[in-house]
Amino acid sequence: MGPEELTAAKWKAIVSNDSKFDGRFFYAVRTTGIFCRPSCKSKPPKRGNICIFRHAEQALSAGFRPCKRCKPTGQRLPDEDWISVVTAYIDRYYMQPLNLETLADVSHGSMYHLHRTFKKLTGITPMAYIQQKRIEHAKELLKHSTASIAEVGRLAGLSNLSYFITLFKKVTGHTPASYRQLTKQNREESTNGESS
Repeated sequence: MGPEELTAAKWKAIVSNDSKFDGRFFYAVRTTGIFCRPSCKSKPPKRGNICIFRHAEQALSAGFRPCKRCKPTGQRLPDEDWISVVTAYIDRYYMQPLNLETLADVSHGSMYHLHRTFKKLTGITPMAYIQQKRIEHAKELLKHSTASIAEVGRLAGLSNLSYFITLFKKVTGHTPASYRQLTKQNREESTNGESS
């Protein structure tokens, strides 16, 4: 049995955290991969991102993970699983404005616990991981596109040009322009070396 219809009554139960509906259905959020009880105190997701399941097992079978806050399976989600939900979310949305509060909301945890657990398991903070993803994307764009430096920064999720240049240089040791020039020279040298 797959997802059920999101009725007006179920939507109302979700946005009002109505515990009378606990056990009658579970809701899953497509963008985060997490499922919850209707009474979950997490910020309500967008209505269009919700799937409804009658049983927790159905949500699990569909690939959703239990919420760390409301524990819809009655068990605590292991920290490793929780952080993998967060990293998957960052991997998908790093180009958008993200901060610790947003990550805590979408992963249904507290900012403090998320920051501490993420760093303990990955060795870096969530914000450092986001910056790492953005710089890697910017490097690819600089290598393979003719987009302006400002456009590369914007596409990588760093729309403030001076901050993008400063962060890029701090991480790579080069400004975006010098990195682009260097990779272009390396390509030309390898092409010339192959043709001789």
